[in-house]
Amino acid sequence: MSNVIDRVTDPRILPIVVTVVLFAALFGFGSVMYTGFFSLQVLLGLLIDNAFLLIVAIGMTFVIVSGGIDLSVGSVVALTTILCAVFAEKLHWPVWIIVPLVLAAGALYGAAMGALIHFFRLQPFIVTLAGMFLARGACFLITTQSITINDPTFHALSAFHLDVGGASVTTGALVAVVTLFVAIFVAHFTRFGRNVYAVGGNERSALLMGLPVARTKVGVYALSGFCSALGGVVFTLYVLSGYGLQGQGMELDAIAATVIGGTLLTGGVGYVIGSVFGVGILGTIQTLITFDGTLSSWWTRIVIGALLCAFCLLQRVIERHAARRKSGGTTLGEGLKPTSPLPPDTASKAEPLAMISRT
Repeated sequence: MSNVIDRVTDPRILPIVVTVVLFAALFGFGSVMYTGFFSLQVLLGLLIDNAFLLIVAIGMTFVIVSGGIDLSVGSVVALTTILCAVFAEKLHWPVWIIVPLVLAAGALYGAAMGALIHFFRLQPFIVTLAGMFLARGACFLITTQSITINDPTFHALSAFHLDVGGASVTTGALVAVVTLFVAIFVAHFTRFGRNVYAVGGNERSALLMGLPVARTKVGVYALSGFCSALGGVVFTLYVLSGYGLQGQGMELDAIAATVIGGTLLTGGVGYVIGSVFGVGILGTIQTLITFDGTLSSWWTRIVIGALLCAFCLLQRVIERHAARRKSGGTTLGEGLKPTSPLPPDTASKAEPLAMISRT
């Protein structure tokens, strides 16, 4: 029993435990208060309506675990919808050309921001903020109008439903589930995933261990750009249109879902599955407001803001708890950030290794 308690209170596990309990409590509350809430279709509806946000949040999870931030994801989603609409309606290109093209463009866009962040020592907040403005501005350079997609293939993909136990899921939901399983495998069973946790835990220590920090950081932002473009494709199937104002505020929703999902903003700690429950909490709050019918939709933002503050406070408590465990002689778990900087002599040794990692 003590082993179970120690495991649950582990600084790496506690945030996601709180997230899962909160999601279960919200869904249970809705099931008690509203008739028809407790059903498989409502649960799958959370996935269907938030599939694009889940995909974007998965990419954001890798970025935050690595110790960075990406504010460009919402604008990349909007740009992706515009490109899909223009390619399909103006140029009449087939879907099998459009989708790989926009995914590659999203990955290259993210990789370019990652290169600026690492090689020029720029702050991720500033670089990705510039990326947000550039992508949003590009949307309105292409067109200021909403473009409705009438392509039959897009409509067929949008209308596809797969029956699951009396309920149904859409193409976007299936893409989100596949993305989730791939992301879990990459995060926990590949060298790249281990490098992401190491860089987020302590970049200088990762350099001393000879890890490819440059390649990892560029790869993380490339992955985020890819997920943003993929989320944009799913969003295009959801609304069947392209418009430059779509995806406004999605970057904040993705960050909120990731943080509520238990990923520490300081980097090094977090689980992709936690972001799933983070997105589920946001979707459940919106569904509860819809079922109630008397509350303003702005209550969603109010509750999300309160939850975000609460989870940031929880993160601070967890960091202090981890520091006390370390000072008491207990070693920090893998992926946790050391609470004290490296000695000056090791810092000087890190510079040559940093030069190597950049080549």
